[in-house]
Amino acid sequence: MKLHTLTINLSLLSSLAASVAVLCLTGCNPSSPAPAGGGKLFGVSFQTLNNPFFVDVNQGLKAVVEARGDRLVTLDAQWNSLKQKNDVADLLQQQPAAIFINPVNWEGIKGTLVEAKRKKVPVIIVDAPVSDPELVLCQVASDNVEAGRLACEALAKVKPEAKLVILHLSVNKACIDRVAGFKAEMAKHPGMKLLDTQEGKGAAEAARPVMRDLLGRFPELDAAFPINDPSALGTISAIESAGRARQVTVVTVDGSREGAAAILAGKLHSTSAQFPREIGRLAAEKAYEQLAGKSVNKDIVVPVKLITKENAASLLEAK
Repeated sequence: MKLHTLTINLSLLSSLAASVAVLCLTGCNPSSPAPAGGGKLFGVSFQTLNNPFFVDVNQGLKAVVEARGDRLVTLDAQWNSLKQKNDVADLLQQQPAAIFINPVNWEGIKGTLVEAKRKKVPVIIVDAPVSDPELVLCQVASDNVEAGRLACEALAKVKPEAKLVILHLSVNKACIDRVAGFKAEMAKHPGMKLLDTQEGKGAAEAARPVMRDLLGRFPELDAAFPINDPSALGTISAIESAGRARQVTVVTVDGSREGAAAILAGKLHSTSAQFPREIGRLAAEKAYEQLAGKSVNKDIVVPVKLITKENAASLLEAK
């Protein structure tokens, strides 16, 4: 009987230990208590954390918040706007000092922003602007129009008569701006032709089958503009599987380590580099400025830089 009781208790302790370990590793439970010692609670919801760019944005936020003795709760919406809405709603119940949101859907987030405003919790939008900027404290994002323009300009230098496709993420304002910048530059190059625009969903696994289909439909296709590095890597995978490696020029936006490595390997022509840690740092600083009673600019634009084989190695070294 004593042995049986001991077994049950050990099992219970093991279960509790596992639960504690999971919470410690994730660090993203919105129901966790506020920091000890009176520190402030902040939260951030990303459209996905399956992208190194957003991991870096989070690091930029976290460095500023933790340096002040406060805590940042990080949530992953997993490309699901409903999950993002529910996650932020749970976080708002904790009355955080401020919330950072990287919206899945730039228009569908409005209800969440209204609720945050009602609860008097300031919201800072990171990377992907929203359709109702009056509901947020400020928006911190890359110059996405310029990023798209640089991508097209780079393509035009090597293929002025490119027959191209665009792999979009049309629910995301940052991506809408990138495509707008790309098309504005494309209008200056009458020899270029846009064959089709399809949803690549900003992810390698989603872009791969889309590009495979496009290659089958358009034998003349010789260039592609996926809107970020992950979808570019999926695009490249489809090109290689079709036996057309190095025949289709791919240009994109992000400036990740993976993108730089693909450039050096000769698989990706260029990527318009963003600076995600700087985006996170600036967003966190704006939150603290507002909490200190200072005025905050509504739109903070972070410059971008074209990365090609000439400077890709330096990007890898910098990261």
